[in-house]
Amino acid sequence: MKKIISGFALLFALLLVSASSFAQNDTIVVAKTGKGMPVLFLPGFTTPGSVWNETIQHFETSRESHVISYAGFNGLKPIDTPWYPSLKKAIIDYVTTQKLAHLTIIGHSMGGDLAIDIAASLPTYVDKLILVDALPCMRAVMIPGAKSGDIQYNSPYNKQLLSMQPEPFKKSAAMMAGGMTLNKSKIDTLTNWIIEADRKTYVYGYTDLLKLDLREALADVKAKTLILGASFPNVEMVNKTLGEQYARLENKTIEIAKDSKHFVMFDQPEWFYQQVNAFLAK
Repeated sequence: MKKIISGFALLFALLLVSASSFAQNDTIVVAKTGKGMPVLFLPGFTTPGSVWNETIQHFETSRESHVISYAGFNGLKPIDTPWYPSLKKAIIDYVTTQKLAHLTIIGHSMGGDLAIDIAASLPTYVDKLILVDALPCMRAVMIPGAKSGDIQYNSPYNKQLLSMQPEPFKKSAAMMAGGMTLNKSKIDTLTNWIIEADRKTYVYGYTDLLKLDLREALADVKAKTLILGASFPNVEMVNKTLGEQYARLENKTIEIAKDSKHFVMFDQPEWFYQQVNAFLAK
């Protein structure tokens, strides 16, 4: 199950003991398209909102899509730390300001964590969640027994990452990307997303995620939830981990994509679109 997150996540953990776009206080950028019931799309770490373009194109029913991109990624200007709490606040402000009632949130990886956080904070707004290969507490899987306080921002490894030269960092990014998808045509894309990320956001933002634990917050989530996991390294291990991590979430369904790594939408796109559309149609 450690590999369900990604190669780079494990490396970090072990060493750390008609579209319209507008900015939301420089922390997020939102692209809004279509008409219908609102769907908020939250990408994963280093990933731009455009990762959801194909999903939106395969909607079987018209939807109003709100696609989020994060400060520090995809060429967007970085913000001060702490990073993750600022994203959470900006998204909550956006949902409430735009009055997105009966909202569905689709989140991949870190985007799934944000989806849980927002659904727990705004239970009267969020009707449905689709969480794609996301864990409420990555730390519990990757560094069993470690507490939030054990994860340090000013660690030797963080300092090493911040000072790493472009060429070795690119090689590291390519290795990480290869651990996140079975779709070889997407590896260069994933590599470039990592390389293009603001380095401080990349380092300290991931530290934010390792500190995060949303398992208790799941009890406050009232939304009907579909959890889509990747089968890598094996279905039995993944089902066990997802069952343990989401134990406090009541209204949930868990489905596992066969022959898939972390980017389920790249490895099993047709299965993914079918799962999303069937869940939204219920």
